[in-house]
Amino acid sequence: MTEELSKKEQQRRFLSGYSYAFDGSPKKRNWKKIFALWYPAASNGHKRAQFYVGTCYDYGKGVEKNTEEAFYWYLKAAMQGHMDAQFNVGLFFKTGEYVNQDYGKAIEWFMRSAKQGGIEAWRELGYSYFYGQGVAEDHQKAVYWYRMAAGKQDLKAVYNLALCYKWGDGVVQSDRWAKYYFEKAGKEGHKRALRQLKNYPKSTIR
Repeated sequence: MTEELSKKEQQRRFLSGYSYAFDGSPKKRNWKKIFALWYPAASNGHKRAQFYVGTCYDYGKGVEKNTEEAFYWYLKAAMQGHMDAQFNVGLFFKTGEYVNQDYGKAIEWFMRSAKQGGIEAWRELGYSYFYGQGVAEDHQKAVYWYRMAAGKQDLKAVYNLALCYKWGDGVVQSDRWAKYYFEKAGKEGHKRALRQLKNYPKSTIR
């Protein structure tokens, strides 16, 4: 039976768990205690607690790893509009983990997250349009979403944008812009970008 909590008490327990989880030394984190704080709040409808309970089940923190439960809680949070939960639900449908693979449903959830500013969702929409997964293949739209994520320093998106310029996918082919984006990713340690830079003479990477 679910313990009934007021909105104020839900928030108090969520914030207490959040503080234990993310403040201080990682070595001192008691994930069982954290989960015990988040779970009642989540059961009463606190969407952020629902998302973090999902992560606990997803990674086996404070509770036994359980993919079914992870999806259940992500979906509950996603239905309430939690941006990161929406992205995670999209990933479940994209990969077919636990649920039947459904690129169309993946796109729906990525779009919901993207409309709230989800950077990872922007990048995944880029992938989806580039490879025609759940949408018609459209390299120009792929570039649009890669550029959105790259503008927020998402290295995978920066690298993919560089590849688009290298091969002229969705943009006018440009070695100069390809090199620019490879360098941008390479400066942050992106290994594949650094390998690509070997094809461009006189690299200015530092």
